[in-house]
Amino acid sequence: MEYRRAKTPGATYFFTVVTYQRQRIFHEAENVQLLRQAFHHVKQRHPFTIDAIVILPDHIHCLWTLPEGVADFSTRWRLIKDHFSRRCSNRYKEHHTLSRIKKEEQAVWQRRFWEHQIRDETDFANHVDYIHYNPVRHGLVISPQSWPYSSFSRYVEAGKYLSDWGTEVKIAEPLGVGLE
Repeated sequence: MEYRRAKTPGATYFFTVVTYQRQRIFHEAENVQLLRQAFHHVKQRHPFTIDAIVILPDHIHCLWTLPEGVADFSTRWRLIKDHFSRRCSNRYKEHHTLSRIKKEEQAVWQRRFWEHQIRDETDFANHVDYIHYNPVRHGLVISPQSWPYSSFSRYVEAGKYLSDWGTEVKIAEPLGVGLE
């Protein structure tokens, strides 16, 4: 069976990208920094906008908007994963052992990722909320504001959230949002 992805030029997409065997690679701040460098490196050559993001210990959720006329998010993810994997693997060779199988990428990442093309403003807002509330949903913090690897504070600074959003009241997960 051939997997088909939606490919609309200039669209906005929600992604879930998971580490290989749910390894908690991003539990270490150094690896989060390596991932940020990978994003920066790829964005310089293959532009896109990160509308929202959360980096959890074993997976990432993010919203990207591609430039007008561009529909290729798969190459961007491949390059990000490869860039990170090479640097992470070099660091781990010195300190730890990562499990190895056929492709180096697979020792760090699951082979595929999940994507959803954003349909409208409500869909966008639901996915942004899902992204920012995810650390609370996973029991990592009691408030989205407390999670350091998220675009939540950027949204607070822009006036789109109050800083205590998601702290006192459990945020319901909209139907069909954020399938992992």
